[in-house]
Amino acid sequence: MHAISSFLDALEQQAHPEGGWGYAAGQPAQLEPTCFCMLALALEVGRFKASIEKARAFLAKWAVADGSYRLANGREEAIWPTALVLFTLTALGNADRDALAKTTAYLLGVRGKVPEAVETGELHDIDLKLTGWPWAENNFSWVEPTAWACLALRHAGQEKDPRVQEGIKMLLDRAMDEGGINYGNRRILGRLTEPIPGPSALMLLALQRGTKGADDFATNPRTNAACGYLTRQIETGDLEHLCWTKLAFDLYRPNPVVEVSLARLDAAILAAHDRRQHTNWLQPAPMRQALTALALATEQRNFFRLRANAEAPPFLHPAASARKASLGQRFGSWFRGLAVKAAGTLRQLPVLPAVHIARAGSYDDNLVEILQKQFEHFRAQVPLKGKRVVLKPNLVEYHRDKVINTNPRVVSAVIELCKREGAGQIIVAEGPGHWRNVEYLVNASGLGDVLKAHNVPFVDINHDEPVKTPNLGRLTGLEYLYMARTIASAEVLISLPKLKTHHWAGATLALKNLFGTLPGICYGWPKNELHWRGIDNSIVDIALTRTPDLAIVDGIIGMEGDGPLNGTAKPFGALIMGHDLVAVDATCCRLMMLDPEKIGYLVLGNMRKLGRLSAAEIPQLGETIAALAQPFETVPHLDNLRVKKSA
Repeated sequence: MHAISSFLDALEQQAHPEGGWGYAAGQPAQLEPTCFCMLALALEVGRFKASIEKARAFLAKWAVADGSYRLANGREEAIWPTALVLFTLTALGNADRDALAKTTAYLLGVRGKVPEAVETGELHDIDLKLTGWPWAENNFSWVEPTAWACLALRHAGQEKDPRVQEGIKMLLDRAMDEGGINYGNRRILGRLTEPIPGPSALMLLALQRGTKGADDFATNPRTNAACGYLTRQIETGDLEHLCWTKLAFDLYRPNPVVEVSLARLDAAILAAHDRRQHTNWLQPAPMRQALTALALATEQRNFFRLRANAEAPPFLHPAASARKASLGQRFGSWFRGLAVKAAGTLRQLPVLPAVHIARAGSYDDNLVEILQKQFEHFRAQVPLKGKRVVLKPNLVEYHRDKVINTNPRVVSAVIELCKREGAGQIIVAEGPGHWRNVEYLVNASGLGDVLKAHNVPFVDINHDEPVKTPNLGRLTGLEYLYMARTIASAEVLISLPKLKTHHWAGATLALKNLFGTLPGICYGWPKNELHWRGIDNSIVDIALTRTPDLAIVDGIIGMEGDGPLNGTAKPFGALIMGHDLVAVDATCCRLMMLDPEKIGYLVLGNMRKLGRLSAAEIPQLGETIAALAQPFETVPHLDNLRVKKSA
């Protein structure tokens, strides 16, 4: 208990003076970390009563008249924190009953959007008619917000409500027979997807044994399989994974597999926490500190355990409706749209359209020297001296036997290039759409070792401070985009993608890499809303709103086939650099023997003056395309993109 008390003391010191906690030190307070920190401090409520009450006041500040709680200082449509706040206030007690009733009724009225059968029906093996809860209004159902809604509503006495029962069925429907669950889909294009520890633990919390007379979902075969999956993930040694596993397993005694794992989890959590405290590229994270205390204190109290008498009368819950803009707001939006359109007509193409291709046969080559020679052609246009430089690699998922991500040695070489050029500050930042726990990906992929060696900080874009930014493309129909503060404030932004094919976009390169610049707390996991609004539209909107200053493509080993995750390694032996990102991506497509004039976002980007597409307009420096071009395989339905070799 002494260790927990010291964790709580440190946590209290990280609170904002006016109440609440941010995701990282120095960030504005947000609802989610505030909820977790309140629960942790409530382990010693007598000592921390003042901080808890300040945090209650912070939550109340973001309560909306309809009962919802929306992202603080962020995207108004992001309603997913509502369930976390309801759970926290119910678990702590002493909350206003009328306010809780209003929030409960609101949450019961929220339904995820049902996908059109023509959009996804043949691609999945899930019941699309089962609806749970979305990350944001008018979006599809996803696992994490559904798990939180089910847990919060069960805690609030609504276990038998049809909406809760449907949400639980949706979770079980999307769980893997082999164990675990991810954020939504069991299959994509016929291929089974991978489970993820965080959502798997949240599913177990939502499916725990309930009140007497309720269906016992805790004994479902897929629930038991999820326990087995989490047991196997303990060896990752990741703090967040370990904490969620401990909190979930504490509710699934006396399962023999669970009992064996529980016996070693506390020591593993303490060791992982100590490692994190001594990792130079990580910022203090109040939410992980709170999770650590909550996980270690389960013998004392587990706030996630359902209360024995948590039954309440049924609610009449009409469907929650999204906020509608007033006439004045709609007029303002129309006027701003005209201004954006006018600005678009005045937009100038990038001054330097040239693209440099350099041979790099291996990651063991002197990559810094290769990059230095390439950069000589771009230094005048993209000076780094004294600048705040943000590097955005492509870090999607980690699998030991796949070449999914920008290789860490390429990132290391770019960091060294920036140092040689006299950059004032260097930051590596990424916001993966598939995995919320980016710290695990950074460590597992080897990028953490690079950051440690260079003493360069890493920023988790998904949990960075959102900055409301006018959408300078408007192709998605979104008036604003919420950019990460780290990206919006970068003096030089460098996109560091992997040379890969993509099963929907055709190719994923310097422009598609920009999906990771928008915080997941605003758009959810995966960032599906950006897909259904049109991948091509979203790519161009983001790029027009914050255009990177330079692109460096890792083409030493690329990926062909079913990219961005399930393709096969393609040794290629090149690094590609340029200032005009459309030109860079078009050149990469030609190197992969794909027709860039059939890649939707490149055609659209060219039309919107984002960059040049025609080979005649793109001076090629270094190696020629003809000298290095190799055919890359694609998924069958994109075979029309491939350029056939002439006889």
